[in-house]
Amino acid sequence: MAGDMPNVDVAKHWNDNADQWTRDVRAGFDVYRDHFTFPAFLDALPPIKGLDVIDFGCGEGTNTRAFARLGARVTGIDLSSRMIEHAKSVEEADPLGVRYHVSSYSDHCGMPDASFDAVLSTMALMDGPDLPGAMREAHRLLRPGGFVLFSVLHPCFITPGLGWEKDAEGQTSGLRVARYFDRSTFTEHWRFGDRPKDEGVLPFAVPRFPRTISDYLNATASAGFVITNIGEPQPSPAACQAVPRFSRWRELGGFLLLVMARRA
Repeated sequence: MAGDMPNVDVAKHWNDNADQWTRDVRAGFDVYRDHFTFPAFLDALPPIKGLDVIDFGCGEGTNTRAFARLGARVTGIDLSSRMIEHAKSVEEADPLGVRYHVSSYSDHCGMPDASFDAVLSTMALMDGPDLPGAMREAHRLLRPGGFVLFSVLHPCFITPGLGWEKDAEGQTSGLRVARYFDRSTFTEHWRFGDRPKDEGVLPFAVPRFPRTISDYLNATASAGFVITNIGEPQPSPAACQAVPRFSRWRELGGFLLLVMARRA
C-alpha cells in the first residue's frame, strides 16, 4: 500500500537533510552503516563484477561508490536532488563511472526495460511511500535472471511503539514491541548518535512508512519475483566491541531485514 505522504514532500525532507547528512556520513558518524548494516549487506551480496547495477535510494552515494569498486557498472537514483548533487560532486572529483539521476524508485525512472542485472537498495525502501511500486519498477528494470537485494529496518522489531526495557539495576533487559500493525505515516526526528551534540545542528526529519513483514514479502512476490533468501543478521562481536550499544541488537531484538529475490 502507498503511504499518505506524497513524493514531493518526501523529497523536500531529504533535500533539507542532505547537507548535514552528507557531512555526518562522510565524517564517520553513521556507525550503524559503517559497522553493521552495510557490512551485512555486502555479506549477502553475490558477486557483481561486470554487472549493470542500479541503486534505489542512493542518497549521497557512499554505498553506490562501494558497489562500483566491486567492479559493477552502477547507476544511482534518488528522489532528493540535493543528495544527487552531493553524489555527483564526489564522482566528478574521483570518477568511478557511476551515473546518477534524480528519480523516484517507485515510478518509471526513465530507463529502458530490462536494463540491469541487479537492483540494490540499502536502508531506503522503508523511507518511501509506495513499496509495491518500487518492487514493480525493480522487476521492470531487471533482465531475466536478474536479482533484487534490499535491506530495511526489521519491521517486526522497529515498530512505532518500540522501547527498551530496564531491569532494577538500570541495565537494558528487553525490547518492547508495540503497534506492529499501525501503518500510520510519521516523521521521525533524530541525529546520528555519535556526532558531537552541536546546538547548531538541527535533527534530521526522516519520513517513515511503517509496514509489516508480510507487506515487504508480498510486495516482492506480487511484483513477479521469486524470493530466494531472507536474512536477519546480528551485529558481529567485533561491531559490538567497536560500538557497545550494538549488543542490544545482538542479544535482545532484530534490527535488520535483508530480502533477496530473482526475476524469472
